[in-house]
Amino acid sequence: MNSYTQELKNTARAMVAEGKGILAMDESNGTCNRRFEKLGIATTVENRRAYRELILTTPNLSNYISGAILYDETIRQSTQEGVPFVKVMTDAGMIPGIKVDTGAKDLAGHPGEKVTEGLDGLRDRIAEYYEMGARFAKWRAVITIGDGIPSYGCLEANAHALARYAALCQEGGLVPIVEPEVLIDGDHTIERCYEVTEKTLHEVFRQLYVQNVAYDQMILKPSMVISGASCPVQAKVEEVATATMGCLLNTVPPAVPGIAFLSGGQSKERASAHLNAMNVMFKAQSPWRITFSYARAIQQPALEYWRGNPSNVAEAQKLLLHRAMCNSAASQGAYNTDMEKQPALV
Repeated sequence: MNSYTQELKNTARAMVAEGKGILAMDESNGTCNRRFEKLGIATTVENRRAYRELILTTPNLSNYISGAILYDETIRQSTQEGVPFVKVMTDAGMIPGIKVDTGAKDLAGHPGEKVTEGLDGLRDRIAEYYEMGARFAKWRAVITIGDGIPSYGCLEANAHALARYAALCQEGGLVPIVEPEVLIDGDHTIERCYEVTEKTLHEVFRQLYVQNVAYDQMILKPSMVISGASCPVQAKVEEVATATMGCLLNTVPPAVPGIAFLSGGQSKERASAHLNAMNVMFKAQSPWRITFSYARAIQQPALEYWRGNPSNVAEAQKLLLHRAMCNSAASQGAYNTDMEKQPALV
């Protein structure tokens, strides 16, 4: 038995506590800079730091957010007053997490497909992050739906990497978030998305089993079963909820404590509505907590309002808190579109 076993179980359960979700704020510097450029924000280290401070110091954020996934740059940063972000989070009752993969690269021999890298040196990086206060990690695999893809080679390579990562995390005291994202890009139907997602999840859990990963000490972060972004027929909210939950009930072991969905390019309102419908329709028969681990679907309104201006921080934080509140409600089946009109109470 791993010396971290009980700690891992406790952390995993705390990550998906009732009414709470996980905030993804682990954008790489390149991705963060691209989002800044679109809004005319200077792409400096200081602006990235200031933006992350805005997020993490939002009053009452921990009412709705159990923890946040940080990027390597962010976990080493502090507030303007010099308080490390990890301390800001733990003092507020939020669990620090860390992205540990090094990105999706072209998969040799498989045109149009990717494999996520980052296993080299991972054991040592996990040890460092644990010392810094991180208690969970994230690794994202990307699966593209297209003509003749995904191939089994792609599914196996990504699932194997996810399983190796998860085993290393549990060995080193970090709860692994296992994130196999079936991309929304394409004109595929919801039925095709179901087929690919089911195959992906079967392979992921097969590989997790082979690598002796403890299901009760991990969190799954899947994409929803949804129509492709350019599909002429877009599935309704209830259809997405039914297809997604049906797929998960067929593939995910009941021992997994929670499923924290990614938003994957959905609009912020749609991401909340889909999560809400799953909880309304399936909570009674779900063996796991069904919640969120959103990035843009929580951050975007705040980023657009802030635009690098210090005098906009307080109002931007209200917008961030409002999105966290809407998704907290959705994770309990208590969201409705009228909530979109209510300002957050900071």
